Amino acid sequence: MTQLLETPHSKVVRGRKRASYDRQQVYQLIDDLKLGHIGFVADNQAFVVPITLWRVADHLYFHTMNKGRLAKVLESGQKVCVSFAESSEWVMSKSAYHHSANYRSAVLYCQGERVTEPQQFDDAFKAIIDDLEPGRWEHIRAPSLKERKATALIRMAIDEGSFKSRTGGPNEEPEDMDLPVWHGLMPTKCPVHK
Repeated sequence: MTQLLETPHSKVVRGRKRASYDRQQVYQLIDDLKLGHIGFVADNQAFVVPITLWRVADHLYFHTMNKGRLAKVLESGQKVCVSFAESSEWVMSKSAYHHSANYRSAVLYCQGERVTEPQQFDDAFKAIIDDLEPGRWEHIRAPSLKERKATALIRMAIDEGSFKSRTGGPNEEPEDMDLPVWHGLMPTKCPVHK
């Protein structure tokens, strides 16, 4: 399946021209960032947790504290919202209204299951460690029994969600073009343009 499920949750209503349900765009963003946010509700309280997430085929993986709040929520079958976002450039305009950012983002809706089988557990951790540095898994110590008991490794199928992005320069009103102010693209990681 090349497309993510477009559901009432995942359908982009605002900014539809920037939206996509293409699985490969989402996968590329996940693989590039490996850092996302998981939103969930526990005890009638909303939480959003920044967390390392990685992808193996059509699944997201992350680890959390065994018997912790997030592990309990996912093991109960509750659906969570997972988001990824990267801003690459500020779009500087001649008007306040048209300032923007060039970005990539994805919002996914997932249910999780705990990985308990020892070989699957090791394979998931090997995938992220070898992705960070190829061959590293062969030179490090595998998780101990104590570490395995302290860790809840969660797998979530990537099925439902959306992708949005913006690229390009500023959109300007014709009457603003003569204003004597610089406009264009500015990398997000540089000092403020003066």
